[in-house]
Amino acid sequence: MKKLLFTCLAGMFTLSVAAQNAKTTRPVNSTSPTSETRNPSYNIPFIPDSCSSIEREVTIRGVRVPYKATVGTMPVWDKEGNLEAGVFYVYYERTDVRDKSTRPLVISFNGGPGTASVWMHIGYTGPRLLNIDDEGYPVQPYGLKDNPHSILDVADIVYVDPVNTGFSRPISKDIPATRFFGVRADVQYLAEWINTFVSRMNRWASPKYLIGESYGTTRVSGLALELQSNHWMFLNGVILVSPTTLGFERSPRESAALRWPYFAATAWYHKKLPADLQGKDLSELLPEVEEFTLNELLPAINRGWNVDENRKKQVIAKMARYSGLSEKLIDQNNMEISLSLFWKELLREDGYTIGRLDSRYKGIDKKEAGENPDYNAELLAWEHAFTPAINLYLREELNYKTDLRYYIFGPVQPWDRTQDRTGENLRTAMAQNPYLHVLVQSGYYDGACDYFNAQYNLWQMDPGGKLKDRMSWEGYRSGHMMYIRKEDLATSNESLRRFIQKTMVKPGQPAKY
Repeated sequence: MKKLLFTCLAGMFTLSVAAQNAKTTRPVNSTSPTSETRNPSYNIPFIPDSCSSIEREVTIRGVRVPYKATVGTMPVWDKEGNLEAGVFYVYYERTDVRDKSTRPLVISFNGGPGTASVWMHIGYTGPRLLNIDDEGYPVQPYGLKDNPHSILDVADIVYVDPVNTGFSRPISKDIPATRFFGVRADVQYLAEWINTFVSRMNRWASPKYLIGESYGTTRVSGLALELQSNHWMFLNGVILVSPTTLGFERSPRESAALRWPYFAATAWYHKKLPADLQGKDLSELLPEVEEFTLNELLPAINRGWNVDENRKKQVIAKMARYSGLSEKLIDQNNMEISLSLFWKELLREDGYTIGRLDSRYKGIDKKEAGENPDYNAELLAWEHAFTPAINLYLREELNYKTDLRYYIFGPVQPWDRTQDRTGENLRTAMAQNPYLHVLVQSGYYDGACDYFNAQYNLWQMDPGGKLKDRMSWEGYRSGHMMYIRKEDLATSNESLRRFIQKTMVKPGQPAKY
């Protein structure tokens, strides 16, 4: 299809910034950007406020959807109005919908911290989809195709790369890293950026949604309250894809017990369970393991040496039965099997390790001995597939011109993880905003942000159950990025579509209890 390319000039700010001068202030008058800043790391030209657009169309669920894709950077300002960074984004608007007051806006983040929005952008919800096989493995030739499952039919979407991810950069080495790289700092500056974006794009009237994956769930949970409390921006929904613990503390023994349902799912996938369990469907097996975890394993493991010896042997026997591990190994480790040991041990006799973020993936180590895999087989496969695809897409299809390296993972460490009360932040936002709903999506084979801990989060977040009717959880037979499996790409997007449609309130419906 013929592309329409133009530069976004209207509404942009004049920026005359050099790397030596980080004190550019927010101008009053709006004109086009006229100068470049320098990336402090590589001395490569960087424009922190500029954009261009193309117009295309995609067929979603059999319906033609015309859209405009805008790609560019938008400033981050400090409290005094000084320019600090440029945040890169890609924004999709359906062009045959004129009334933005009823058109949802989805703001999308990935995690890390330190990774770009690439994963959900070209792997999940966007209108273009990278070339991978039906289970998510890299294939050649690299490239992209239309995504027939994108949610662009029901919502506009902006994919946001936080500072030092993607093409986002601070304007100077003199900007303190603490301004961006920490739980609270991340939430605060991104809330300011969202305010700028929503204002510039005239989206204040639109129903708004946040979606985050992995550490992005920590980010959007914190943003829900930050936007509400300090920017007076109220959301209709927050979507948590493969959530972290959201600041809810676990004891080491509690953590060891709660991962057992994930162990069972992974052992079932690799056919390492006894025949009677292997013959069950996952939907039948996992509730059994979950009940064992809550009612038998947690009480026993928390008693430590004080547990009755016979009871301990019974529990260890069940732990072995549900995990594919030996009773001896479990006993030798005082019933606490680390994740890394599980990834190394489960297929040790077969000569393989299994993946951390998606345990369907296999790796091979130099030595079969040891307690840790040499590398993350799944992550390397994803970097292999996504890196050429996103560079092809941004540089060639969207015609974004820069010599900057696109950071799939960028330099954001050290990251300040103190003050992580993001789960409680989300609960508070929900309590204060009757419109706000939460959807959680998890992959059964995700060992980093496992599905059972995601459910446990919801129970801990709302122990009184007053918000449970506005919380929902869904599981998928894949890993951290459930959408890279073709079957789950379709069903997970359809779930998002239903969630958005369900949480769009009727005209005139008041936000009250």
